[in-house]
Amino acid sequence: MMFGYELSFLWAGLIAFAVLTYVVLDGFDLGIGILFPFYPNEKHRDVMMNSVAPVWDGNETWLVLGGGGLMAVFPLAYAVVMPALYMPIILMLLALVFRGVSFEFRWKTTRWRGVWDIAFFGGSLIAALSQGIALGALVQGIEVENRAYAGGWWDWLTPFSLMTGVAVATGYALLGATWIIMKTEGTVADRMRRHALQLGAATLVFIGIVSLWTPFQDRVYFERWFTGATWYWSVIVPVLMAAAAFVLWRGIAYRHDVTPFLASLSIFVLSFVGIGVSFYPMIVPPSLTIVEAAAPESSLRFALVGALILIPIILIYTAYSYWVFRGKIDPDEGYH
Repeated sequence: MMFGYELSFLWAGLIAFAVLTYVVLDGFDLGIGILFPFYPNEKHRDVMMNSVAPVWDGNETWLVLGGGGLMAVFPLAYAVVMPALYMPIILMLLALVFRGVSFEFRWKTTRWRGVWDIAFFGGSLIAALSQGIALGALVQGIEVENRAYAGGWWDWLTPFSLMTGVAVATGYALLGATWIIMKTEGTVADRMRRHALQLGAATLVFIGIVSLWTPFQDRVYFERWFTGATWYWSVIVPVLMAAAAFVLWRGIAYRHDVTPFLASLSIFVLSFVGIGVSFYPMIVPPSLTIVEAAAPESSLRFALVGALILIPIILIYTAYSYWVFRGKIDPDEGYH
């Protein structure tokens, strides 16, 4: 029984890792789509899309792993979250489909290229907003009665969830801008530095608003951040966030290539840590814990065998693809 208890927390960590990996990897290519309208020059748009063309579909593997893992090892959480968040999740999936199709079709047409540019931008923006709204709806709490969702169809749509949606979309745009800085040279990179400064400031403002708003969504959050045994995180996380913001500003101001992107990733990781501190040990706030939502121990054991084989393979081919396509991208010839 104790081993099953430990397995449930191990699986919670694996799913959290998959979700975080998806956010930091797919976040920057969604961000590139969000930035598309600010770069009407076709050559600039080609360079932006080419910078992520070799890796974007592999990034979404982690979304499949996180969603599939949730269904397999936390079926109760999956059964509660899905009906609560049907609309934002369906919108996200449809947006990702249109965005993925635009990657393939945009290069095969001239007459309809504008349509696929809109699909790429719209799909990226709607997917980012949907992910942020779903996150906000989860943070504010999902009503559960008798181990089933007991809320309404529109419970996910609140001012708080809309704010988290805007915050995530802005943060993704920041990741996209700093990725382009790292991968390109010349006019595109110079313009992205200006946008990255603006997006960095906006992202930090939105993170600040969401962070101050979150403790008032549930009494447990407030106690955990300010009065409980984990109160020290309310000091550590903001200090580290300020350090990441300084590194981001300095990297952009001194025209570094890699530092701004790493600083942007750090901002997302720290935000994820803050959410984890608020949630733990809940998997569906405010009432469904990790242990309560876990599948039987035999299922956790069986799924863990597959995960121990699959996750290293995904990590290896992800690392290999980024290594192969490392360096700057040439506007005419592709990667150097």
